[in-house]
Amino acid sequence: MAKELTRVEQIERSIIKTYKTDLWAPFLTSINRYELIQPNDRIAVCISGGKDSFCMAKMFQILSKHTEIPFETEFLVMDPGYSEANRKKIEENAEILGIPIRIFETNIFAVADHESKSPCYLCARMRRGHLYNQAKLLGCNKIALGHHLNDVIETTVMAMFYSSKLETIIPKAHSENFPGMELIRPMYCVKENAVIRWAVSNQLEFLQCACRFTENNANLHESTSKRKEVKELIRQLKKTNPEIEDNIFRSLHRVQIETFPGYKADGAMHSFLENYEGRNRFPGYGKKDS
Repeated sequence: MAKELTRVEQIERSIIKTYKTDLWAPFLTSINRYELIQPNDRIAVCISGGKDSFCMAKMFQILSKHTEIPFETEFLVMDPGYSEANRKKIEENAEILGIPIRIFETNIFAVADHESKSPCYLCARMRRGHLYNQAKLLGCNKIALGHHLNDVIETTVMAMFYSSKLETIIPKAHSENFPGMELIRPMYCVKENAVIRWAVSNQLEFLQCACRFTENNANLHESTSKRKEVKELIRQLKKTNPEIEDNIFRSLHRVQIETFPGYKADGAMHSFLENYEGRNRFPGYGKKDS
């Protein structure tokens, strides 16, 4: 008679079996393609309470059991001032998933609440700083965040539409303020819909948004609605072009820089004219009459 699986075992099995193609394989692809984990890394896996970070944490747990690369993890939860209900929900989900979380508290919400113009910017910067600092205190050299493929392509489209630039988020980056620390994004190749389907199939309910500012601030609502607008646009385009998400994502890895009239690197703007053979060196020379 086959042994009956516990709920934790069922959840783990769903990742490596049922969602092997949509979750597990893209997770491994991100780690291998972008060289996110090195031997003897100690990684602070940051859990916000949402579906993406919890899914990432669970896959890290599974990976640690199967990989030949020696690495350690700390499952880190920062409480920036959550309500009692949200804090409890995070603790309950960690128990359901069998993830040994370490919670530390900050007063980020209270501080950002006094910032009327850009509380989200301040909150994000403070969150990142606290996570780096706590991770360093725990002996970690990396923090892992749960940004997925849809975050990447939506950020790219938003930058084009609303900021007049081609910009996105990258799979890993060195910290500017914490020497020796890195940020990695192991969900980089994972699509959001796969995470949603995994959560629903396992009857898991995660925090949607625990931020106190978006409901009461018109500017923040506008920013949130822009992301929703882009998300909806991509969803509509997908109806006639099922490859739209993959195409946008692949394009970020195939940038033809020589076809761009201008670009920014190392803080300086550059023009294609800098490397244009036979370019005109005198203003107006060779200019045709209109």
